[in-house]
Amino acid sequence: MSIRHGMLTRRWATGVTAAAMAALLAACGGDGGGGKSDGAKQPAGSASSVPASQGSPKEGSGPTVPDTSSTLATINGTNGFQIVLHSAARDQGGFLTVTGTVKNTTDKTLIAPINWNGEELNVKRTGPSLAGATLVDKTDKKRYYVLRDTEGFPLTTTGISAVKAGETISIFAQFPAPPATTTQVDFQLPLMPVATIEIS
Repeated sequence: MSIRHGMLTRRWATGVTAAAMAALLAACGGDGGGGKSDGAKQPAGSASSVPASQGSPKEGSGPTVPDTSSTLATINGTNGFQIVLHSAARDQGGFLTVTGTVKNTTDKTLIAPINWNGEELNVKRTGPSLAGATLVDKTDKKRYYVLRDTEGFPLTTTGISAVKAGETISIFAQFPAPPATTTQVDFQLPLMPVATIEIS
């Protein structure tokens, strides 16, 4: 895992922790005593979706340690990579965080496609990442891109390069949240089939 990825993860986790504490305090109270869809053609492969789990996430789970007991969709690429999406949760700040895992299903080491990095110069300097991922709201005909921080770095997993045979890597990507009326979006990653996922 790259140093930059660690910084982004810690920054993201700190924000989530602060939001969680604020929500907890508000719930407990106190007594004073103390983009547009372009319809791009997708490559061959398979993607299957399942209803979102009704269970709550495990306590203490970070943004790159998804609750693997829930599965929103499984995406099987022709390149030997399998992506399993475990959650798509709205955050209080108006964000939508997607978590999952990437697995090398072959018996040899695979190199993550550079297409996953995205096309922008600002994200290319980050190195290997999932900055090329997008969400598409087909109802409102809008496309959402991975968020960037103030320095232009993508708020997503970075450092994914060589993936060993059978290895599984936890991933996350943070997007602007679609309207509250939107309950489904299409998750798209270059060279992988599209998967429709439920928003929790």
